[in-house]
Amino acid sequence: MVALRWRTWHGPLVSCAVAMAVLMSVSAAGLVVDGRTVMGEGVWLKPFKFAASFCLYALTLAWMISQVERWRRTLWWLGTVTVALFVLPEIAAITFQAVRGVRSHFNFATTLDKSVFMVMGGAAYLGWALTLALGIFLVLQRRVDRAMAWAIPLGVAISLAGMSVGYLMTAPTPEQAHALAGGAELITIGAHTVGAPDGGAGMPLLGWATGGGDLRVAHFVGLHALQVLPLIALWVRRVPLVIVAASGYAGLTGLLVWQAQRGQALVHPDGTTLLAAGGLLAAVTVAAAVLRRSWVRFGTGGQSGFADLQGVRKDHLRGARGRVFPIVGLRSNFKGVERAHSTDRPLWRP
Repeated sequence: MVALRWRTWHGPLVSCAVAMAVLMSVSAAGLVVDGRTVMGEGVWLKPFKFAASFCLYALTLAWMISQVERWRRTLWWLGTVTVALFVLPEIAAITFQAVRGVRSHFNFATTLDKSVFMVMGGAAYLGWALTLALGIFLVLQRRVDRAMAWAIPLGVAISLAGMSVGYLMTAPTPEQAHALAGGAELITIGAHTVGAPDGGAGMPLLGWATGGGDLRVAHFVGLHALQVLPLIALWVRRVPLVIVAASGYAGLTGLLVWQAQRGQALVHPDGTTLLAAGGLLAAVTVAAAVLRRSWVRFGTGGQSGFADLQGVRKDHLRGARGRVFPIVGLRSNFKGVERAHSTDRPLWRP
């Protein structure tokens, strides 16, 4: 059953989300009262955006971990280590540089700046590995709701791909690579804008470049597959539709990377990009329409799988108390099912 009882959620991750919400408030206030800018943006905009993203990330993982029945202790520790080694070092480094009024990413101006960026890079690598580990354990869970059982691993996979886009930004640009080859010492190595310098004209609030390609767009979209696909699964309730949605979402993420790498701003797509986007949209729309019309159902369709339980009991479980049927993954004893899928035990402690 999809748990909405926050008290059963992973405690450290929930606390992390609360801390990120507080930092969002502080950063929002900083944007109002602190007039300093870095690369054309208010110094507090980056802490605000990262705090918002980490808040969603922590809440999503806290909810996912609350759904598990196997390896609860292992997942509890993985969630806690993710907070300690990924979220907190990353956001602390970004906030520290904002307080100093200097750039946090790609900053090699001083030894301190370089060290801070190295800490951020190390935390990002650990975050990717820890998210992968969490995803593997979550995939191996038994779930009655098969639509959600597909949405979670697909969401994790696309989110990991979105995280990986960040590594494209750390590579030297062609101009930087040429300068480094000549023995120059640079104060900036890496960039999120392609075909234009960082710090140019950007979209309001988001700050995404309007004068060139911006890898942050695909990074953002890919990352939040972790939230979007489970929400879609809660809505459509059917495995094929979840797979279609995930395919479309992955295609969109790839399209945004391709657009940015060609030095093209999100708001200024050319004909080729529009044609590719139109083809992707048409393919997803047609596939979803065909599936919905034919009522192809591989999932349970119910809120958590129990809507079909009476039919399952009647057709498959009559007189078979206590047996396990892999085709449905349910114990024949209805009370046993409820116990097997209960998530009432708090996860505030391992």
